Amino acid sequence: MDPRPRILVIGAGIVGLCSAWYLARQGAEVTLVDRDGPGEGTSSGNAGAISGGSVAPLAMPGVLKQVPGMLLDPKGALHIPTRYWPAAFPWLWRFVLEARPERVQEIAEALAVLLHGAEERHLEILEAEGALDLIAHHGQLYLYRDAEHLAKDDAAWALRRAHGLEMQVLDRAGILALEPEVSSTYGVGVFLPRQGHSVNPLRQARVIARGIERMGGRILRGSVSALTTEGHRVTGALVDGTPLLADHVVLAAGAWSAKLLAPLGIKVPLESQRGYHIMLPNPGVMPRRPVVPADRKAFITPMEEGLRIAGTVEFGGTEAPPNPARAALLLEDLAKVYPQADTRGAKPHWMGHRPCLPDSLPVVGPVKAWPGLWCAFGHGHLGLTGSAPTGALLAAAMLGPRPNADLTPFGVERFA
Repeated sequence: MDPRPRILVIGAGIVGLCSAWYLARQGAEVTLVDRDGPGEGTSSGNAGAISGGSVAPLAMPGVLKQVPGMLLDPKGALHIPTRYWPAAFPWLWRFVLEARPERVQEIAEALAVLLHGAEERHLEILEAEGALDLIAHHGQLYLYRDAEHLAKDDAAWALRRAHGLEMQVLDRAGILALEPEVSSTYGVGVFLPRQGHSVNPLRQARVIARGIERMGGRILRGSVSALTTEGHRVTGALVDGTPLLADHVVLAAGAWSAKLLAPLGIKVPLESQRGYHIMLPNPGVMPRRPVVPADRKAFITPMEEGLRIAGTVEFGGTEAPPNPARAALLLEDLAKVYPQADTRGAKPHWMGHRPCLPDSLPVVGPVKAWPGLWCAFGHGHLGLTGSAPTGALLAAAMLGPRPNADLTPFGVERFA
């Protein structure tokens, strides 16, 4: 590469921000562009969990049995509206195929490489920016009704444990020792002592953005309509109709990334799994750590601005308006864990677009068919967790020293 290459990063979500930060730190001339301000899209509303041990893919063996429920249960943790069935079916079919036991092992190994040292990478950025207070280190607590309920997730926990996740199975007394206000509905817990969380994802994104500018990077507001090419090389992007040229482009546009790749003849089965959250400024209860009722897959997370209840998965594309009924389910999830919680004053519900691929692996690395183009999107439910390690790996792959990690499992070519 050039001594000081011009690198355009498309997308100012947390993945794009971390990628731009590491690239700027290594001396690149970085420009970051997004239609919204840094972190103001999906990254502002995540559950806050930093889960470096989450190596189990969403598609685990036996997932085929769950698909009818996904299609038919409007209150299920994962819901697909009837109108969206035809659009979702190809993605779901790929998703089911990825649940083969041997493939699950491959995916877990790749995620273990990508997420290794995730929290340390976040702390590396925040220490440089003087904002270590953004990460809390009190672990995460998963709640189960009883031992039989926990047994349904045995395969996923075993996979995580095999890749080094430290976990403790707790009885009811153990749960109360950590979180004394949890309802009697839950009698078994899984405590992950070394998994932290962000106390304010939007502030975290803005801190990283300031760091990029401190190191000489530019952050622009604008809408990217297309990648520009010359010969068979990507040369930049059209931003509000004006070409913005660069030596290299990093595509980190989240759920919108596939639309920018399609004109280059690259098809990616990227789906928006729409997630919601509700913020309670004065809930009357405040856990010390993210609490996760495993039957609902919702995260109840203490943050600077109150208590955030985040979760649910809804297929529906990037254009349909939010579904208030899905957001309302989060208050039902909260009531199962904290029936005494005060929901008055709840802020209007929020919805964001998680960019998900059927194999639970993001697309990270160079696009072999189009020199000059690199990808960093599709992190799904692990966007915050995977953002800092992705940025570090990508910067090393682009600028050196060459990383030890093999990016082949994350290549866009796997969908050819």
